[in-house]
Amino acid sequence: MASIRKRTWSTKTGEKSAWIVAYLHKDKDGKLKQHIRTFATKKAAAEWRATMTVERQRGIHVPATTSITIAEAGARWIEGAQNDGLEASTVVGYGQYLKYHITPFIGDFRLADLSAASIEDFRNELRREGRSPAMVKKVITALGSIITHAMSLGLASRNPVREAAQYGRRRARLSARHQKRLEVGIDIPTKEELAAILQAAAGRWRPLIWTTVFTGLRASEIRGLRWEDVDLKAATLQVRQRADRWNRIGSPKSAASQREVPLTPKLVGILKEWKLACPKGPQELVFPDDDGTVVSLTVIRRQALGKTQIAAGLSRDAINPKYAMHSFRHAAASLLIESGKFTAKEIQALLGHSSIQMTFDTYGHLFRDPETTQKKMAALEAQLVG
Repeated sequence: MASIRKRTWSTKTGEKSAWIVAYLHKDKDGKLKQHIRTFATKKAAAEWRATMTVERQRGIHVPATTSITIAEAGARWIEGAQNDGLEASTVVGYGQYLKYHITPFIGDFRLADLSAASIEDFRNELRREGRSPAMVKKVITALGSIITHAMSLGLASRNPVREAAQYGRRRARLSARHQKRLEVGIDIPTKEELAAILQAAAGRWRPLIWTTVFTGLRASEIRGLRWEDVDLKAATLQVRQRADRWNRIGSPKSAASQREVPLTPKLVGILKEWKLACPKGPQELVFPDDDGTVVSLTVIRRQALGKTQIAAGLSRDAINPKYAMHSFRHAAASLLIESGKFTAKEIQALLGHSSIQMTFDTYGHLFRDPETTQKKMAALEAQLVG
């Protein structure tokens, strides 16, 4: 049974006190060992004792004295990600969260000492140190994953990041309130701009740009596309692999990313011509570099997008063109929506979104037709008041 007692002591500034929870817990060798935790108030001590008692009953309690630090848990998390075969870019991103945003602030904290309140303190400290709200959200998510991984190894008994979720729900509502929608002419090329870009596209980059605009493939999927996955007779292509930022070929982003996408008639003709001139390589890529290997994003941005947008009169800088590759994926989505011939579920499948919610979160505002909505409201008014 865990006991709670008050401890007092004298200092130069006067008498001070604290509340101590003392209890016995078996160590790794199965021997009982006394552990203590100190709290500022009796209420905090009683609440922790109740939580600890439940953890012991469930067999998941980890005493603070045997708890590892967040830095140590983070290192095991990274190792686990590598052993699980996650993409190199994902593992690198995890490492950056840990190295630059977690370890410098709370790396020495023990997992058992974390609480919902300390998570909020950490979140606020990140903001004071100049991290953006988006980065703070990613870092806290990473911290939650670190603790979850530690729990799977029996090194932690609870995840205070989840306990702080009540604050997160309020924050998510505020974040959604200020979230910027994709805008045509800024994030998405207008129809006039798209027409100018398609007209200006020339040489080896013409088929790449046309394919991006009319299929909505991600840049990584375009770079990893193989001729064996393109059926020009059936006018379809299959997304079965992608190329990461280091030009390494791997699986698509998610299970939903593996999909079949139809090709437009003119695009089929362009690809037929391009197949004859396409540089040959061992991977038989549709849009390779000059030597047949995976083309880098930098080359695409400067040579394909930059020069084409200059020729179309939309940009003066080939290094930083107005629209990036993802803008053309947005353009493909907007064209599908505006046509009115595809359901939201079909658009989700064509874009390879993991859920219909992702499609609506990104493009929901584009499904609305202000003119049609206005007519519906006018009809509603007429029904009520004539």
